[in-house]
Amino acid sequence: MGSSSNGYSVFLLLFAVVVATASASDFSQDFDLTWGDNRAKIFNGGQLLSLSLDQASGSGFQSKKEYLFGRIDMQLKLVAGNSAGTVTAYYLSSQGSTHDEIDFEFLGNLSGDPYILHTNVFTQGKGNREQQFYLWFDPTRNFHTYSIIWTARHIIFLVDNVPIRLFKNAESMGVPFPKNQPMRIYSSLWNADDWATRGGLVKTDWSKAPFTAYYRNFRANSSTPTSSFPDSTFQTQELDSYSRRRLRWVQKNFMIYNYCTDLKRFPQGVPAECKRSRFNL
Repeated sequence: MGSSSNGYSVFLLLFAVVVATASASDFSQDFDLTWGDNRAKIFNGGQLLSLSLDQASGSGFQSKKEYLFGRIDMQLKLVAGNSAGTVTAYYLSSQGSTHDEIDFEFLGNLSGDPYILHTNVFTQGKGNREQQFYLWFDPTRNFHTYSIIWTARHIIFLVDNVPIRLFKNAESMGVPFPKNQPMRIYSSLWNADDWATRGGLVKTDWSKAPFTAYYRNFRANSSTPTSSFPDSTFQTQELDSYSRRRLRWVQKNFMIYNYCTDLKRFPQGVPAECKRSRFNL
């Protein structure tokens, strides 16, 4: 293997060291089922969690702990079949009108049409930093790992350990960055057929309900608001050349929307952070 590939392995190993400080999750110990009554369930001895949606209600859960920086990994298997109108959200968020938030949202679609993976970053209550992707696999057939790496320098979104988005700290350009507010992990499955699929043109087919998504193998590092990273290298590690090529591969072949290129949306000029390389966002 070439040196760039070895560098990528080192990059991942550094994160693996941090992740190894936490064992595989027992959902009953790490999360609270917050809404949806019995539509949210924990089973298999705490190793598996499911959320369901029917015409009466969706469901959701949240972590018991708050996190200030770290790596979060969760394996999901999304709603199969005709999932049009449904949204499975998996994200980090603080609270209040000036909250910070780091989002994965999976927008359902008609049978045979691909899911859309919607990402966003909120700082001080303001988002509008959307990037959307198709996936290079069927996310309903098997479990896949969706990860967020959050440091004071950047936020990295990963799918099966492949970086799909890098949002750098651009405070030097006057762009707020989420670094002071601890966040909990949230997930929910809900009906959003007023906008989720083809701008709301395709509605939820309730004859296919209940819609169910599954979760397993949650992992988080040991960083909480009262503790620091076990390895300071984690805070400064950058993507190497191999991982940047993977990032470019995803953004070239699977990105379907990037707020930084939406000139109609920003007729007075794109946001300041967009003036960097498109692959840095």
